[in-house]
Amino acid sequence: MNTLVDGSMAVDAGLRWNNRFAALGPSFHTRLAPHPLPDPYWVGKSRAVAGQLGLSDAWMDSPVALEVFAGNLPLSGSAPLASVYSGHQFGQWAGQLGDGRAILLGEVATGDGAGLEVQLKGSGLTPYSRMGDGRAVLRSSIREFLCSEAMHALGIPTSRALCVVGSDAPVYREEIETAAVVTRVAPSFIRFGHFEHFSARGQLGELKTLADFVIDRFYPACRETAAFDGNPYAALLEAVSGRTAAMVAQWQAVGFCHGVMNTDNMSILGLTLDYGPFQFLDAYDPGHICNHSDPQGRYAYNRQPNIAYWNLFCLGQALLPLIGEPDQAMAALEPFKTVFPRELDARMRAKLGLTDAPREQDRDLIDALLMLMAQDRVDYSIFWRRLSRWMAGEGGEPVQDLFIDRAGLDAWMLRYQERIKTIPRWDGAHQMLKTNPRYILRNHLGEEAIRAAKVRDYSWVERLLTLLERPFEEHPGNEALAGFPPDWASTLSISCSS
Repeated sequence: MNTLVDGSMAVDAGLRWNNRFAALGPSFHTRLAPHPLPDPYWVGKSRAVAGQLGLSDAWMDSPVALEVFAGNLPLSGSAPLASVYSGHQFGQWAGQLGDGRAILLGEVATGDGAGLEVQLKGSGLTPYSRMGDGRAVLRSSIREFLCSEAMHALGIPTSRALCVVGSDAPVYREEIETAAVVTRVAPSFIRFGHFEHFSARGQLGELKTLADFVIDRFYPACRETAAFDGNPYAALLEAVSGRTAAMVAQWQAVGFCHGVMNTDNMSILGLTLDYGPFQFLDAYDPGHICNHSDPQGRYAYNRQPNIAYWNLFCLGQALLPLIGEPDQAMAALEPFKTVFPRELDARMRAKLGLTDAPREQDRDLIDALLMLMAQDRVDYSIFWRRLSRWMAGEGGEPVQDLFIDRAGLDAWMLRYQERIKTIPRWDGAHQMLKTNPRYILRNHLGEEAIRAAKVRDYSWVERLLTLLERPFEEHPGNEALAGFPPDWASTLSISCSS
């Protein structure tokens, strides 16, 4: 492991730091510097995230910035550390885990006063690496970079990605690959597993310190709650349950499969976190398993809501020493059962352009459509975009062409037309066109970017980032990237090493 470097070598990028997580003390982390990445080179940058942090384009294009985000030079004012946490992985208690290949540089003060933590993923060994090498590979780093920004543009709560830096340094996975570091940004990287760690070890003082930090920093209303007899820790669990439910509803509506919803991958802020074997649906298959390391399908697409609730139950168990009453903990989980279906219904109604008040038959209309789509394995994103164009006044043939069961579709379309007859057509179309993306990060598109990057061609990364930052626009000249996946896409294998 690399020890902290001499502060005199630090680079001043003009950032102001708060480093509030570092101030929690040594029980929560180990202070150490990133391990240097030899001969780094740029792979991709998000100018939008740089702007959020207050980093100029000129500075981001400098050789010094490259060395900083490779982990080779420290930033003045940062407090690098790896945090410790535990968690349940694939339903089994895994014990102590932690940042095995990530270094939190610290928290940058932003203009709005909120603050953003900056983390280097793939930055070398830490005390929590277990049997790992602490490195990330180019393949997984490109996928996380692009998907983080894609999810943000879709309006889904997520960590962000500032940049990817590559190196020809070898990394050994199923085969020899090259190393990379992705710099990711979030208000906090605290996970359910942080709470599980201290609760399981009986470190109740540290558990309370962590919960108080999260409440005071991110959920101050929990201090003022009249619910749960004024118990702020039950209120925290309730708030996290609501945020998590809303996030997963957005996943389901856009057809996003996370692939590895372990408790250590669940954000206490309800952010999409840790992009590994993720996938956006191609053909609509409710039971789709995107992670080849998950043969039992624990994290299949249609199981994600139940797994999210299971993970929240684990968080509730971890917080129970602070909440005190099991009945209060169970009551704090109840919002998930109401927020998730309500949020999902709202998202699906928006996808259908139902801009008026909800009606009782809306759920049946949605369920009937999804059954048809599953039966014919209709491409999920293409269907919704074509339906949006139909609502905007284009012909219905492109929609019909997606289905084998034309009679079934025609019957559904009659129901749909009856439902929308009182909705101004353009109002519905406007809603649909800003809800149903034209461009998503399909696996084969990510693979194209990865293959090109392996031969030092980063044009695919740049091109996809441009499209994914504005996924609802048409982007003339890029129509092929919004089309059906090629046959070879079905052979791509995405696993926990991805």
